[in-house]
Amino acid sequence: MKKLRPWHYLFLLVLIVGTAWILGHRTTEMQHSEGRIFGTTYHVKYQHPTPLDAEIMARLQQVDATFSLFDPHSLLSRINRGEAQRADSLFAHVFRLAQTVSAETHGAFDITVAPLVNAWGFGFEKADSITPALIDSLLPSVGYAKVQLAEDGTVEKEHPQVMMDCGAIAKGFAVDHVASLFDSIGIRNYMIEIGGEVVVRGHSSHGKPWRIGVSVPRPEASSDEVQAVLSITDKALATSGNYRNHYVKNGKRYAHTIHPRTGYPVEHSLLSASVVAPTCAMADAYATAFMVVGVDSAQSILKQHPELMGYLIYEDSDGRIQTWCTPRMSQLLETE
Repeated sequence: MKKLRPWHYLFLLVLIVGTAWILGHRTTEMQHSEGRIFGTTYHVKYQHPTPLDAEIMARLQQVDATFSLFDPHSLLSRINRGEAQRADSLFAHVFRLAQTVSAETHGAFDITVAPLVNAWGFGFEKADSITPALIDSLLPSVGYAKVQLAEDGTVEKEHPQVMMDCGAIAKGFAVDHVASLFDSIGIRNYMIEIGGEVVVRGHSSHGKPWRIGVSVPRPEASSDEVQAVLSITDKALATSGNYRNHYVKNGKRYAHTIHPRTGYPVEHSLLSASVVAPTCAMADAYATAFMVVGVDSAQSILKQHPELMGYLIYEDSDGRIQTWCTPRMSQLLETE
């Protein structure tokens, strides 16, 4: 056998290093998928040899087929009309989580708020038709305890007028649903964002944690203006805000969030609530609940749930923008 000379070893070393560099360079390249779903946009970045657009869309369409209120054939639409009684696995998962968050927030989060939301209309287009008598007639149909899910998957409503709207949790769940696809095929680095709800794993193409911005809470602010930037990985983030959607009546501003217990839009100083949680569906639900209860109660709930991190933006008594965050969330905030 011919003996290798020193320059042979040098050649092999260069070959190995070069191959490692090429493979490492390839790992920084991210696939990009984007489009529209649920009346909003989605953006996905993921480290994979080939695009997965079709697989991503299939997951999103599964969620839409279960929870859409705009599709009369969706499972939720049929349950609301009393035409279907049996939940699928997606509905069962989201329903049980929704009920848990409802109990933890004393009903501030409530998917049975649908009759009230319908009465006020999209963008409060029906606000002028709202009367105390109408609200009083609808409140008996609202309450998370008025609908149950039996062990066999049967949805049991207290009476037929109970209707559900999962819009404040299903979008976050859709992000989780795509994330579970990525996890199942071994994708380690990705960012999934749907309408501002986000799940990130691993690192960005720069080899660093993902940078996610929290929007400036002013109606006139552009989507590019951020109040804060979070440097995160292996986490889910959802933000809910009232600053872009509100209406004014008799000189008073009302937020777009309906309080499930009163039937009226909430009135408080909280402009935006961002929540980091183990799943995006959970973050989505708690962020919505915080926009119902306001700053003080949101702080109290966050202190009782160490699995959550929160960043609250609100107006003080002088109308100035203030922020508050949990200690662990402060560690994620980038500072200049």
